[in-house]
Amino acid sequence: MIRHPEYTRARLAQTSERLRDLAHPDTRDPDELVVAGPVGRISYEEAAELEYRPARPGERLGPLWATYWFRLRATVPEAWRGRRVDLLWATTAETTLWIDGRSVQGLHGVDATQRPDATVLAEARGGERVELGLELACNGLFGAQEAPPEVVVCKLALFDSEAWRLYHDFELLRALEASDAIEPGWAGHLRAELNRFCNEPDPAILTALYEHRNGTRTHQVSAIGHAHIDTAWLWPLAETYRKTVRTFGSQTRYMDEYPEYRFACSQAQQYAWIKERDPGLWERIRGKVDAGQFVPVGGSWVEPDCNIPSGESLLRQFMHGQRFFEEELGIRCRELWSPDAFGYCGQLPQLMRLAGMTRFLTQKLSWNRFNRPDSHTFVWQGVDGSEVLGHFPPADNYNSDVSVRELLYAQREFKDHESSAHSLLVYGWGDGGGGPTRNMLEALRRAADLQGLPPTRPATSDEFFTALEAEHEERPVVVGELYFEYHRGVYTSQAFTKRGNRVCEQLLHDVEFLSSARGDYPRAELDRLWKLLLLQQFHDILPGSSIGLVYEDARRDFEELERSLHALVGSGDAPANTLDVPRREVVLRHGTPVLVEAAPFAAGRVVQPADTVRVDGLTFENAHLRVELGEDGSVLGVFDKATGREVLAAPGNRLELYEDRPVAFDAWDIDPAHLETRTDCPPAASWSILANGPLRAEIAFERSIGEQSTLRQVVRLDAEARRIEFHAIVDWHEAHKLLKVCFPLDVRAPNATYEMPFGYAERPTHRSTSFDRARYEVPGHRWADLSEHGFGAALLTDSKYGYSCYGNELRISLLRAPKSPDPEADMGRHEFAYALFPHAGGWREGGVVAEGRRFNAPLRWTSGLPVSSFASVDDANLVLDTIKRGERSDALVLRLYEAHGGRGTARVRLARPVLDARYANALEEETGEVAIEDGVLVVPYRPHEVITVLAE
Repeated sequence: MIRHPEYTRARLAQTSERLRDLAHPDTRDPDELVVAGPVGRISYEEAAELEYRPARPGERLGPLWATYWFRLRATVPEAWRGRRVDLLWATTAETTLWIDGRSVQGLHGVDATQRPDATVLAEARGGERVELGLELACNGLFGAQEAPPEVVVCKLALFDSEAWRLYHDFELLRALEASDAIEPGWAGHLRAELNRFCNEPDPAILTALYEHRNGTRTHQVSAIGHAHIDTAWLWPLAETYRKTVRTFGSQTRYMDEYPEYRFACSQAQQYAWIKERDPGLWERIRGKVDAGQFVPVGGSWVEPDCNIPSGESLLRQFMHGQRFFEEELGIRCRELWSPDAFGYCGQLPQLMRLAGMTRFLTQKLSWNRFNRPDSHTFVWQGVDGSEVLGHFPPADNYNSDVSVRELLYAQREFKDHESSAHSLLVYGWGDGGGGPTRNMLEALRRAADLQGLPPTRPATSDEFFTALEAEHEERPVVVGELYFEYHRGVYTSQAFTKRGNRVCEQLLHDVEFLSSARGDYPRAELDRLWKLLLLQQFHDILPGSSIGLVYEDARRDFEELERSLHALVGSGDAPANTLDVPRREVVLRHGTPVLVEAAPFAAGRVVQPADTVRVDGLTFENAHLRVELGEDGSVLGVFDKATGREVLAAPGNRLELYEDRPVAFDAWDIDPAHLETRTDCPPAASWSILANGPLRAEIAFERSIGEQSTLRQVVRLDAEARRIEFHAIVDWHEAHKLLKVCFPLDVRAPNATYEMPFGYAERPTHRSTSFDRARYEVPGHRWADLSEHGFGAALLTDSKYGYSCYGNELRISLLRAPKSPDPEADMGRHEFAYALFPHAGGWREGGVVAEGRRFNAPLRWTSGLPVSSFASVDDANLVLDTIKRGERSDALVLRLYEAHGGRGTARVRLARPVLDARYANALEEETGEVAIEDGVLVVPYRPHEVITVLAE
């Protein structure tokens, strides 16, 4: 042998290709291949009624999202008797294979690393006729493709199991030798022996190489199959269902061939679609769940965004997900499986534990641009002190291919070797779905314990986390939110989804309370509507990062939600307060302003005002505020009478445009460079007084925004109000622009405070460290506040989630104009409102939480609610967020959360004395007795605690 590693490696690669080709040593063209289409997404039965024509070789198929149905007839050669017969179907489109009217498997790709083959007969009789159906979707794994698909290969093929085994034996060893990360002596021996195999192809040579094992102590990799089917993204919901059919069909088939194989699958919604539409596949899944191979994970309805949904929505994700898995499959998930969401709020550990989950998996934070995570295995501690065990797979993806390169990378990059010997490998074609291939499963078998590779074995998520928990090592503790240093534009993109989410969350809240109080609880309809909203909260729908077809579905669904929920609210002449705080505010009755006073959770009444609002030119004044507006639409000054403080350090309501051209991920990202491009919008072209008191003062401003957009803004101050409101209608037609509004506040503070699900997050107003600089755009819910000792001011929003604060300048991100993946994103008409709320003391003493909730919860004109409180709490720290009926009982469910970071004991009073009450978890399972004194609930609480009470 003349030594030359590169010559040898080229020869080894050539041998590997030759061995691979031997796996299908003989092929046959079909006797007949016919096609019908293009059609829409129709059923197999409907496809049977189509008119078919001969399929033409090389025919380009389209348009995008169309479907073609192929029918294939072929005769198995007599010589193939007793052998396995495969279908070879090579195309860049996604295809579902149907046999005897049943969906069997997904097919995709044109080379062996993808999924271009499927078993047709496990053991041929020889001479039999084969009839197959093929449902071809004119889209690739990631939606649109550069070129329309065509069928490149369509053949029956004889399968040689010995050649298949020999190829995989050789290929893994060849890839290991080619790596530069293994010990040179072992690499040289591998190279010599593999070269010897090329000369004398004796399988015993390879068998001997696989007898080389690892050392006593080495890193252990648990491998679990996965498909990460985005519930919508670069394809619409209807295509997602077909992706689940293709994926689950493929994976359940592979489980028959590979009994050790374990496949993790999250998102109860996707299981529910299969249960409803494909009973045969559903029974196969149930069987594999019972066998421990098909592993439900995640315990949520979908994999939701974890910053934008409310705390109640996140709990409902867990409640509906866990209930489905438990009732349908007998499984309660123990982990939050969220590899792809764009950051995680600091309340999630507590919410997880309330839903029975103590483990957490994500991968996305490995994308951080400023600060990569310090550990792969850690304890995540929520703001209340709740802890869960967290893990980031060190392969830095959730679509591993079980290659030598990725296994060695995962071992090398793992950051916790001192405290842990285990990591997780999540493998399989992902994002577009599909999951693991036979090639990956073969590689996994051979990587079980081979010198030079980390021992890699199939495992369930439960087995992996159990191994971590058994280590009893001290873990790093990460406290609070897991802020994602990337994809900051998702708090703003596709603004209508954010509006729809906020409005429908409030409507569901109100319907549940009103129905509980009136005794007409529509449980089944609320179940349907909640699941429809939870679907919209998927982490590529609500954030605004999907294609236009997805948002056509979202508009339809949000319209259905609002229409149905308004019908459940009903109509009437009494204003209903659906919050746990008293209300005294101006509302419109039949178009006329009136002042309404209402107790918590009660009907209100029209009362006489103790104050009026006065207008003098561009100046508003009531008992609490004096507001001076500029002709340009800015706010020149806001004087807070209670404190004697001017709120603004410079003119506020400053509308700003930024160049918004991220270098990648257009709809996802707001890059830091945008901060260098601020320009002020042109001043208002005109203004007019719409209302001049005594209960409401309004001035309207008309102005241009950018090159093609216009804004009409109504500035409003009501009698007795402590906030000034800004109501906008924007006709938005910009490209790559970001619209913000800025309020320079006469306040100095190192941190600003933002509402998050069931709580708040504090973030820096400076850029002293890399962690501070990373937070130049952050998520928030109904308010953001800047306070110093004794005074502060909050911005309230009705539908916005993106904020920023630098120094004393607090901003709301109002609109974006990305062009990918949806070129029409955010184009058109938008309505939104925000408000400035100055207050004495800090945000806690100033009542910011209550004011933000009032701003988002309109008094509903309805009937059937008494004027006395249905429920009330005597402690402002404890928010009674939700009143509903039990999911499986008529018990009254009260959801409370501590909003200020305090500790104490509150008394919760209901309209009728409480006779019996129990604490419960998020699944409404009893966890303990609640103390009752004279029919009143006595509820101790801890900082940031979320509490559920079942009351009779």
